[in-house]
Amino acid sequence: MFYFEKIDGKRILKSDLIKDVEAFFTTREICLKSQEFDTTENKKIIAKYLNISPENLISPTQTHSANIDVAIETRQNYPDTDALILTEKDLGIFLNFADCTPVILYDKKQNIGAIAHAGWRGTAQKIAPLTVEKMGTNFNSKPKDIIAIIGPAIGFCCYSVGEEVYEKLKATVKNFDELSEIREGNIFVDLKNINKRQLEEIGIQEIDVCPYCTVCDNDKFFSYRNENATTSRHSAVLKLR
Repeated sequence: MFYFEKIDGKRILKSDLIKDVEAFFTTREICLKSQEFDTTENKKIIAKYLNISPENLISPTQTHSANIDVAIETRQNYPDTDALILTEKDLGIFLNFADCTPVILYDKKQNIGAIAHAGWRGTAQKIAPLTVEKMGTNFNSKPKDIIAIIGPAIGFCCYSVGEEVYEKLKATVKNFDELSEIREGNIFVDLKNINKRQLEEIGIQEIDVCPYCTVCDNDKFFSYRNENATTSRHSAVLKLR
């Protein structure tokens, strides 16, 4: 179940499925990425809350790829990266969203985690399962030990796509008809639950899916579609203990 907490009076969104690490989603009230206003103070607030220096709060350059990297303390730049694995307790990571699906993963046995950025391109490339696979290859994670929380994104209610996108997403999971619908001649797909299904199909059992739609709940989260290509983003944040 998802619930709001506050940092310095500003709301963040958490899931009670993950209790052993700091894992949450920021809201419009505490934006970490925007070309429209300065986010420096917000980054300092989040870093203080995580008990790390602002320099150790790391974010990659996202390009809607399926590229996955591992965060390390001696490195700041992660170009062309849409999922980041975290193994070090002195670092925090965040990825940025404004309709695309944020997926936070946590291996409760190995005490490592990751964040994946799953827009339709990332979802079509199965970036969340690929991140789990890399966690397994590099750090011996097992899907049965991983918890996933899927954060605020454009909902089934609002996400219409073209035929090409529909076909690419359809190819990624079984029983896709449950996750798509034709309304007044337009194709709608359930991006959050497509990601959930992808994770279920590789053996992840503990998954919490956020009910908030970035379009319907635009007062709480940013929406690229609903806000004329805004540069502002809400973020998925992860810090190990």
